[in-house]
Amino acid sequence: MALTDRHRPSAGHTLAEHAVSPHDVELRTAAARPARRRFLTLTAAAAALAFTTGLPARGAFAAPRLDPARITEDPFTLGVASGDPLPGSVLLWTRLAPAPFEPDGGLGQRIVAVEWEVALDESFVRVVQRGSILAHPEYGHSVRVDVGGLNSGSVYYYRFRTGGWVSTTGRTRTAPAPGDAVTRLRLAAVACQAYHHGYYTVHRHLAQEDVDLVLHLGDYLYEYAVDSAGGARRYTDVVLPDVFDREAVTLADYRMRYALYKSDPDLRAVHAAHPFVVTWDDHETENDYTGVMEENGRTPEQFLVRRAAAYRAYWENQPLRAGQLPQGSGARLFRRLHWGDLAQFDVLDTRQYRDAHAYGGRPHVPGSESDDPARSITGHAQERWLIDGWAASTAVWNVMPQQVCFSQRRLDVNERADVSMDAWDGYRASRDRVVAGAKAAGVANWLVLTGDVHVGYAFDIKDDFDDPASAVLGTELTCSSVASGGDGAERPANWDTYMRANPHLRFYDGRRGFVRVDLDRTSARAAFRTVSAVTTPGAPVTTAACFVTEAGSPGLRPA
Repeated sequence: MALTDRHRPSAGHTLAEHAVSPHDVELRTAAARPARRRFLTLTAAAAALAFTTGLPARGAFAAPRLDPARITEDPFTLGVASGDPLPGSVLLWTRLAPAPFEPDGGLGQRIVAVEWEVALDESFVRVVQRGSILAHPEYGHSVRVDVGGLNSGSVYYYRFRTGGWVSTTGRTRTAPAPGDAVTRLRLAAVACQAYHHGYYTVHRHLAQEDVDLVLHLGDYLYEYAVDSAGGARRYTDVVLPDVFDREAVTLADYRMRYALYKSDPDLRAVHAAHPFVVTWDDHETENDYTGVMEENGRTPEQFLVRRAAAYRAYWENQPLRAGQLPQGSGARLFRRLHWGDLAQFDVLDTRQYRDAHAYGGRPHVPGSESDDPARSITGHAQERWLIDGWAASTAVWNVMPQQVCFSQRRLDVNERADVSMDAWDGYRASRDRVVAGAKAAGVANWLVLTGDVHVGYAFDIKDDFDDPASAVLGTELTCSSVASGGDGAERPANWDTYMRANPHLRFYDGRRGFVRVDLDRTSARAAFRTVSAVTTPGAPVTTAACFVTEAGSPGLRPA
């Protein structure tokens, strides 16, 4: 989704002026080969972008080791994180960067040994597992440990160590065992954290909430330039380096941008407090891109170089398992997680596989171009995976974390209203197939969690959105934004128009915040938690509204 201030690089900033790593050069070389060899398919171009040269070398070709005792500054400046909890394991993450605003994090092209440990208590008296792992420069000195052999449904504490330095302690948990009759789950959903639009006050409050899991629904990072004052943060005691004052394009750029975002203490705090399940939207790569097409008109071959770099940096900087490591210019980010028999999470990727925007991506009345039955927002393989997963589900709640508005959202009160071509409204045949799949699978308790729009919405998902009397099939909650869009307003200028145009829209709030959801075996209760400002730090958090939907009887009502 586009921001109001584009922060595009000036005409004087060429690709050559961006920080370039050896891997960026290899990517460009690979991307040029299809043109020289006259490959006729995009598949051939994508295959040439494989990250084979970006894997850690072995034996005599491996990078030299760095003695951790020689690290003189704290290497854990970017914090710790955990993610994708399973019944017997959880993924732990950190990234070494004693000089986080330098392209190599201050460690050069050297391997560093890192120790880790997991305990039952915050003081690490009862350590249950420990080990060591290598931080490779090819992965930006990020490390991930997939710790197995843990008890299901349990809380653990973890930390990392190298040389004389010890990381912040993180708190995480494992998922309940398959089939366990779980009685409750509390989760939170967040999205859209443009650093230059404000402080991460939302994350500071979320770090203090009692939740089992945080779902990040995309736009974790923005590619746009961040000036020396941090944009709307208006720093007076910090001057950010010029390297951030341009759009991120290369692998080195994206790595540096993650370092900037993770330097924020509130973001580090929320990662240390809770396990995350993450998925991306567009800005982790480039605004409003669709599949292999980007908004500025570069060829798919050119864009795939950038997309490959962005995907690689995303994996390096998130608590994701090896199964999500990008292969070529793509990465398998859609995946399925379970919380006993209470919830099944089908985490979607609605950006990587979608067809190009209809009508140039601008708001438009639905028509033959957008309603082409061959079009898909998920790609047909992911669509089939989703529907097959529902058919096999035995969970009380089927939760679908994803990026853009699923429900119909008419943008005006005309009889034939404009809708967003970037949301599921621009891919109505794709939505119809998913709705039909949910109905065929007998999904009784369907909860869609959405980011992207920088506001909080609560929708009833209708069998026919144009018929207010049609059946309610499920619930969609959008989580607003952490910072994107600035302070926001409780009732934006289009509030009355949207509420009149969309009878199935039960709530609309334009302030920054997150949505907290309590699931049990009889109901789902949603609380929209908002802050009044993000352009100044320290705003309190309040509950703007609460809703409940009963298991087996979909439809939102105030709680």
